[in-house]
Amino acid sequence: MVGIRPQGRRRSVRRPLALAAIGGAVLVMVGAGVWAILSATAFNTTPQQVTTGTLELTMADNGVGFSQPITNIAPGDVVNRYVNLTNGGTLDAQALTLQVAATGSPALITDGSGGVTTKALHVTITSCSGSWAPTTGVCTGTPAVVMASTVLSALSTTPVAVGSGVFTASAVQHLQVSVQLPDQAEVAINGTLPTNTIQGLSAFLTYTFAEAQRTATLTNS
Repeated sequence: MVGIRPQGRRRSVRRPLALAAIGGAVLVMVGAGVWAILSATAFNTTPQQVTTGTLELTMADNGVGFSQPITNIAPGDVVNRYVNLTNGGTLDAQALTLQVAATGSPALITDGSGGVTTKALHVTITSCSGSWAPTTGVCTGTPAVVMASTVLSALSTTPVAVGSGVFTASAVQHLQVSVQLPDQAEVAINGTLPTNTIQGLSAFLTYTFAEAQRTATLTNS
């Protein structure tokens, strides 16, 4: 006699299979829904170029400039030398300064050395809106003192401002650099120089001009 399988048991076996099939279909539909989206992009067909500017400072003698020694300077003498500074880069500059490295006889570098208060060399800088004639000291434009008389020791320790304002790209600064030994009195007795003399001394000067880039800007375009 063939047994009859209970219907309840058959339904209980089919139910998990059906649920699993439904769950799988839902997952497939959800997965397809996540990736089935629209998207779009846009870009510039010609690459944008960004270039940086340059900051360059060069110095050239006008006349003998700094290449020729100053000899036999006496108290009260002023010797003028001429140089041209060029901002040869593409960026405007500002904050032009001068520093002078001075070596040699301390009496020519620092005021007060050896008990005398004013005997060291002093430097003054004057600009010309035109150009300087180095053999005559004539300015073809308007002269302006951009650095007042300053003792060498001060120029040796800290850069000193040489004028103010913007030093535009490709512009040239025409400068007169005046070196002076201040008035002072000494007495040589029977061919003997006095103690702490300024006679027969030497100083060696290296002039360094420097500039900074213009103030950073914000540009909208």
